[in-house]
Amino acid sequence: MRSDRPDFLLDPLERSSEIMFGLIMALTFTCTVSVVASENDVRTMLAAALSCNVAWGLVDGAMYVLAEVVTRQRKRSLATAIRESSPEEARRLLVENLPDGAKRVFDDEHLDRLSQAIRDMPLAADGVAPTWEDLRGAGAIFLLVFLSTFPVALPFLLFSDVSVALRTSNAIAIASLFLVGAGLGRHMSWPHPWAIGLAVAVLGAILVGVTIALGG
Repeated sequence: MRSDRPDFLLDPLERSSEIMFGLIMALTFTCTVSVVASENDVRTMLAAALSCNVAWGLVDGAMYVLAEVVTRQRKRSLATAIRESSPEEARRLLVENLPDGAKRVFDDEHLDRLSQAIRDMPLAADGVAPTWEDLRGAGAIFLLVFLSTFPVALPFLLFSDVSVALRTSNAIAIASLFLVGAGLGRHMSWPHPWAIGLAVAVLGAILVGVTIALGG
């Protein structure tokens, strides 16, 4: 995950992943609604779906903060190692931490200049403790997972006929997955974003089926 977020707390992939996760978690509950017998059972199912997404939203948010802290610490450790290493060792460390193929682009002179720039750069005094931006990102993740439950659950509150509510709920969920996938396609500059949307919708349906089959 990125630590520098000048425009958004989460990048498009992170936002899409969290929405998809919330939708799939909600679907694992609503797709079993055909086995319930009464309105009270339906409401119990909806409460369980909401509680589950609240719990997983909190877990995902906490893991996001942990990932940000670990990423900053790894960068800090790399900078410290480069400062304390010989030129040859510094080159090796840089090549290992640069994208694949960097060795073909950067020669020793480039790597030496980069390592010297790192040596000259002051280390942040505030360390790697969680920041306000980390907490805001975790809050955004929680809201995405939590709020994605409502479009799928809403039909069960609006329609007394469970079968109609279930069909409407499934249609909303599939449409939402399609839109999320199409958004990812545009982010990827894919020539046909709708194809990515379709693939995400199909993948979501498969994951829901597997989750239900495994007792999720």
